Amino acid sequence: MNNTVYSRSEYLKRIKKETALVKSVQIFTVVFLLTMWEVAADIGLIDRFILSSPSRMIKMFVQIAAGELWVHIACTVGETLVGFLLGVAIGLAVAVGLWYSGFAHRVMAPFLVVANSLPKIALGPVIIVWAGAGISAIITMAVAISLIVTVIELTHGFYATDANLLLTVKSFGADRWQCFQKIVLPSNIPVLFQSLKVNLGLSLVGVIAGEFLVSKAGLGYLIVYAGQVFKMDLVMMSVVLLGFIAFVLYSAISRLEKLAVKMINHI
Repeated sequence: MNNTVYSRSEYLKRIKKETALVKSVQIFTVVFLLTMWEVAADIGLIDRFILSSPSRMIKMFVQIAAGELWVHIACTVGETLVGFLLGVAIGLAVAVGLWYSGFAHRVMAPFLVVANSLPKIALGPVIIVWAGAGISAIITMAVAISLIVTVIELTHGFYATDANLLLTVKSFGADRWQCFQKIVLPSNIPVLFQSLKVNLGLSLVGVIAGEFLVSKAGLGYLIVYAGQVFKMDLVMMSVVLLGFIAFVLYSAISRLEKLAVKMINHI
């Protein structure tokens, strides 16, 4: 008994050390890359005017932080979250429907593959005419880019569920919907959260693409404006901010995943 407890304690300590090491290496990598970026700009290895430098981006951030920067950030984050939630809701509903009806899945599978390969940005003018030149068009673009991937990943995960578990539940008289509730969905929690992470990134891409086309606010709009007036420091700062936003949102999904796994393990 004591040996078992000791082994478990050692295992948990090792996991904590590995997690701390991973985070330390990640932080070191970011600091190293930023330092090399700054040094390369200082010695003229890269053009400061085109690629800027961390110090110049910090100065730019300080200059505009008191202005409308936070409005642009809030606009982009809000549009991303709305597009993300809509994409997840619609994608999950479609994936469940395709799992529930094997015939519909066989019919739609090749169309999903073709739709996923199409460049959604090419539909920008159509989306603008249909949804209007505003936030609705931006959110529609985000959903259009992220939806198909979500449907494909979730449907594949649902159909990859252990057939023996499904047969066992069916032997006790469970119908197809009960099989989904008791076996398919719980078994695909990792797949669901993986699709959430992918959907989140694609939603952000869709929002930026939409802001490039029609927005009057948001980081995408800020990038277009800065490029037109040759403020490359502002362009690079906005790009770095987008990376930071993506990291924060990804971290939130990862924490939610850990919470969901703990809840399921305690049921």
